[in-house]
Amino acid sequence: MRAVVCREYGPPALLTVEDWPEPEPGPGEVQVAVKAVGVNYVDVLMCAGGYQLKPDLPFVPGLEAAGTVRKLGPGVTGVAVGDAVISAHRPGAFADYAVCAADKLWPLPEGFDFAEAATFRSAFHTAYHALVQRAGLKAGETLLVHGASGGTGLAAVQIGKVIGARVIATGGSDEKLAEVARLGADAVVNYRHGPLRDAVKAATGGRGVDVVFDPVGGDMFDESMRCLAWGARICVIGFTSGRRPEAKVNHVLIKGASILGIRAGEATRHDPSLLEDSRRALLGWVCEGKLRPHISHRFTLEQVHEALQTVVDRKVLGKAVMTL
Repeated sequence: MRAVVCREYGPPALLTVEDWPEPEPGPGEVQVAVKAVGVNYVDVLMCAGGYQLKPDLPFVPGLEAAGTVRKLGPGVTGVAVGDAVISAHRPGAFADYAVCAADKLWPLPEGFDFAEAATFRSAFHTAYHALVQRAGLKAGETLLVHGASGGTGLAAVQIGKVIGARVIATGGSDEKLAEVARLGADAVVNYRHGPLRDAVKAATGGRGVDVVFDPVGGDMFDESMRCLAWGARICVIGFTSGRRPEAKVNHVLIKGASILGIRAGEATRHDPSLLEDSRRALLGWVCEGKLRPHISHRFTLEQVHEALQTVVDRKVLGKAVMTL
C-alpha cells in the first residue's frame, strides 16, 4: 500500500511516500480503507519529534481518518465490513489502509462526505472536552477563543455558540476573522491592532471573560490573565506560538481562577466514558445541523509536504485534508 513514512525527525520535507506493508488488525481491531485524513499541527510536531507521543522510527503519521471498514480482527462485534466510519489512530492514518481499535470508531455522520468526517473528530472532541467536560461552560457566559481560525479554535467557536455562550474570537488576520464571524463568533479581535486586554474589556463592558480556550500560549496566555472575570477557567490546549508561558499565580488568586490542562486523548484513556459522552453529544448536534467542520485546503496523499507546510505557515482556515 501507499503510506507517508517518517524515517527521521524533522520538517515535513523529510517525509516520503513509499510502498509499505499493509497492517493487519489484531484482537479488537479493524482495518480501515482510508478515503480521507485530517492534517493537523500535531502531525507536524510528531514528525519533528516535539510531541508528547514520540513514536519509534520509522512510523506512519496521521491521527484521524475516515473511510470504510475493510477487515475485522478477532473478537470484533458491532461493526461490519463496508461500514463508513470515522477512525482515530495513534498514529498510522496517512496510508491507504490503517488499523485502529474497533471501540474508537464513530459512524460517518449523515450528510458528511469523507473529507468532512476525517476533519471532524479530533478538533471537535478536543473542544468539547475542554469547554464542556472540564470548564463547564454555561449558556450566558463569555468565551474567549484564541487561534479561532484554526481547527480546534473554530470548533470551540461553534460549540460555544451551541451551548449559548457569547463568543469572542481572536486572531492575527482580518480576512480570517471576518470568516470566523460569519461562522458564528459574536465579536472578533485582531491582536495585531492593539492590546488584547483593552479590546476584550471593551467587548465585555469591563467585566472580562468566563472561559478562555487557548491553543496558542505565549503572549496570548499572558494577555488572557488580564482579561478574566471572577471565577474564570483557562483551558490550556497547546503552544502553537512556540513559547510555553508561566502563570502568575497572584492573578489566579485575585480572580479566583482555574487553569485546566487539556489532553483529550489521555483523559479518555483514563475514563472511556468521556469519549462516549463526547461522541453522543457531538453527533447529536451534527444531526441537528448545529456543527460542521470548515475545510479550506484539500490535498492528495502525494502532496503531504505541501499539506503540512500549509499548516505550518498558518494558511489554513479551519482544517486541511488529504484525500486518497
